[in-house]
Amino acid sequence: MSQPAGAAKRHSPLPRLDQFRRIVIKVGSSLLVDRAAGAVRREWLEALAQDIAGLHRAGADVLVVSSGSIALGRTVLGLPDGDLKLDDSQAAAAVGQIALARIWAETLAHLSLTAGQILVTFGDTEQRQRYLNARATIARLLDLRAVPVINENDTVATQEIRYGDNDRLAARVATMSSADLLILLSDVAGLYTAPPGEDPGATLIPVVARVTAEIEAMAGGAASCLSKGGMRTKIEAAKIATTGGAHMLIADGRVAHPVARLGEGAPCTWFLTGSTPVTARKKWIAGSLEPRGALHLDAGAERAIRAGASLLPAGVKRVEGEFVRGDCVLMRNPAGAEIGRGLVAYDAGEAALIAGRNSQDIESLLGEPGRATLIHRDDMVIAGERVG
Repeated sequence: MSQPAGAAKRHSPLPRLDQFRRIVIKVGSSLLVDRAAGAVRREWLEALAQDIAGLHRAGADVLVVSSGSIALGRTVLGLPDGDLKLDDSQAAAAVGQIALARIWAETLAHLSLTAGQILVTFGDTEQRQRYLNARATIARLLDLRAVPVINENDTVATQEIRYGDNDRLAARVATMSSADLLILLSDVAGLYTAPPGEDPGATLIPVVARVTAEIEAMAGGAASCLSKGGMRTKIEAAKIATTGGAHMLIADGRVAHPVARLGEGAPCTWFLTGSTPVTARKKWIAGSLEPRGALHLDAGAERAIRAGASLLPAGVKRVEGEFVRGDCVLMRNPAGAEIGRGLVAYDAGEAALIAGRNSQDIESLLGEPGRATLIHRDDMVIAGERVG
């Protein structure tokens, strides 16, 4: 069988798990929940938690995107198998989210890890202000060495405005958190040339250098009634993740210690990116955003940011324009020339109040603690900078 377009030849070694600093692990309902019993597969979850603890001890940040709330809640409420009406799904999620959060918190606590629950909706990853708030919460949890456990907020999501599967949600979380690896634990070992249950001649594709039309055509449907996803949504997730600068892999999650086995060379499919989260973000800032204002810097601030520093309020002489937190603004030197652009951490009125002042004065000026930087170095592009 000829190699599919987009599949990469194994000329160079694949990445290793210990190379990654921030990893998102997606766990599906069919892995976490025993369908017949309607209960969590505790031994499997405990083994996965040990894998997470191993990554954590090695210094990596780990985030979990976990399905399972509806699957758990429907059992408690005695709802039938099969597709549920929207209001029944929302009721099941309301009950199941409590159980899911408790199970993750208890399992990770046994390994001296702190879990933090985050429930998101489609709008939280697609609308600028809500995206920034979610990103900031995740960043702070990781700073505190907690393990965020994230799920779609199915109690309020509707059929029209929702992800509906945690594959694409996990990819959005990966880009939002600047993760460099997304692991999708599945009920297959990866992407095959054809559905392996239907074609005994199907072969595993170990590496996908880019998602082509031929790669997309290999996707199948959902594997079980507990899972909303399928290979199609995993391919969509790969496009999101790799565009955002994260590698992605699909691996068999049905075995014990599924992540540790990957470190030992277990079969899987890698989707590779030629970028990093930072360079992907910088490319987006450089080419995709319309500036909403400008910050006029003094000479010292210009030298500092050209040397790779973040922009502090003390280096800003004047604020121009009407913008809100998260908007793209220009940075101008004392002569008025554009020297770069970036995503600003304050609204225009707040930026004007703290301009020229020490970061330690922010709380007294604004009445509450704030970020020390006006533009973080990862959120700015300097004129002439090569960003991939």
